[in-house]
Amino acid sequence: MLKGIGASPGIAIGKVLLLKKEELNFQHMTITDVEGEKKKLHKALEISKQQLEEIKKTSTEQQRSILDAHVMILEDPELISSVEGKIDSEKLNVEAVLDEVLKMFIAIFEGMDNEYMKERAADIRDVGQRLVMNLMGKEQLNLQELKEPVILAAHDITPSDTAQMDREMVLGFITDIGGRTSHSAIMARSMEIPAVVGLGNITEEVKMGDTIILDGKEGTILINPDSSVIEEYAKRREEEEEVKRELRKLVNSDTVSKDGVKVELASNIGNPKDAKKAHENGAEGIGLYRTEFLYMDRSSLPTEEEQFKAYKEVLEIMGDRPVVIRTLDIGGDKELPYLNLPKEMNPFLGYRAIRICLDEKEIFKTQLRALLRASVYGNLKIMYPMISSVEEVRQANEILEEVKQELKAVNINYSTEIEVGIMIEIPAAAVISDILAKEVDFFSIGTNDLIQYTTAVDRMNEKISYLYNPFNPAVLRLIKTVIDNGHKAGIWVGMCGEVAGDQRLIPILLGMGLDEFSMSASSVLPARKQIQGLCYEEMKGIAEKVLEISTAKEIEEFVKLNI
Repeated sequence: MLKGIGASPGIAIGKVLLLKKEELNFQHMTITDVEGEKKKLHKALEISKQQLEEIKKTSTEQQRSILDAHVMILEDPELISSVEGKIDSEKLNVEAVLDEVLKMFIAIFEGMDNEYMKERAADIRDVGQRLVMNLMGKEQLNLQELKEPVILAAHDITPSDTAQMDREMVLGFITDIGGRTSHSAIMARSMEIPAVVGLGNITEEVKMGDTIILDGKEGTILINPDSSVIEEYAKRREEEEEVKRELRKLVNSDTVSKDGVKVELASNIGNPKDAKKAHENGAEGIGLYRTEFLYMDRSSLPTEEEQFKAYKEVLEIMGDRPVVIRTLDIGGDKELPYLNLPKEMNPFLGYRAIRICLDEKEIFKTQLRALLRASVYGNLKIMYPMISSVEEVRQANEILEEVKQELKAVNINYSTEIEVGIMIEIPAAAVISDILAKEVDFFSIGTNDLIQYTTAVDRMNEKISYLYNPFNPAVLRLIKTVIDNGHKAGIWVGMCGEVAGDQRLIPILLGMGLDEFSMSASSVLPARKQIQGLCYEEMKGIAEKVLEISTAKEIEEFVKLNI
């Protein structure tokens, strides 16, 4: 058994198709026909774009959005001018110059602290491979022509590979490299293909035609298992499918405890395509729309019109269900290279989120205008991130009011029923949540940052990752304080951090009185089933006892024994 990173859940059993990318060997040659080399470059760029457009015709919407990003790389003026400039100055053949420029761009992205931006280096590598192959007149791999079901094994599965996959023929895939945020992992989850990534040197461990078992939830694979093991996993696979079928029956049901307490199960999304998935999985709303993804994978700020269309699409998909849209939350681990933000010693404690928006007022107003214009198409709620003081809330609301008046002056409609809330992710905000509750319509607890700020633990630091624990008594006490203070002021309290979908903690949060749980779309139905089997009054008593326990380990053990 080999252990990697479970990128997409599910069990797959099948024969290996080993994908080995062709080594692209070319010479470094001095050239005299500079314009001829530039023409070769533009021809290869055009062919590459045509190929991607062809792949898009049979791709899903999410795949198309990734392929659109690849087309944008091919059209990037900085990339093209860098290659042309080097051809002019170094008088080298286009293949050699392109290779050099691509390596430079890849190194820049791989050197970033942000895991998401690091993963974008894979996109540049994928586009670069296609471009160089077209320069050299090589045939591209086509995964749409598979003749039998297989499990793909590769150093990495590129986005253009996944976009070509026939879901009926690709049972799963395994890779040497990658993480949960890589495009290959995201695509696998969107296509519901089991996948294990980051296996090290799996392409050296398996051979073409080997039989393997892949467990995408556990992140494990077995190579050439015996028939009894195959039978055991086949049975487990069928049991998982049966569980999924049963859960589908809950899509249109309410989330109500055994003693009649109703809560709302919402979904976290990053783009309009995710909203469709959330709707299909029975989400009762969107608890967090991460708008920063509109700003990423591009070379300039999105326009008001681009933003308006994205927000409008999500609101229309969800109908009258609430949609909480978070204003721009960049900085920390989410950089935008084109904004040239300052390098900081402690970016998580620095110039980020609402702090940037209040400082860069025009960027903020553009987003607020788009949000207000879109508000007439659904049930919009606006949420400010990274709030640490009452002054920030008041300042943000003043800018929102300014934008409303500007729209009124030019007769542009917007909803007058928009609730405005804040994320509680800084301990300072939790401590003064009784004061903040008088300024807003709702709270949403962002546990990912709340845990790391409360415990002074960088969640990306492996040395101290054991201290990043949602069962920490300080964290749970802050959550209870926020819920109680919200309710005393007559506002609802939700949670949009990872903890909201953690089945170990859902009973405690229910007992604490949390009104809304927002999680990944795939977690909604399991959470609904769990809550429907719980008694609120009983969980309330358990939550009270949990808050009296001294350590995270003791709380975890208590929860295991009592729920």
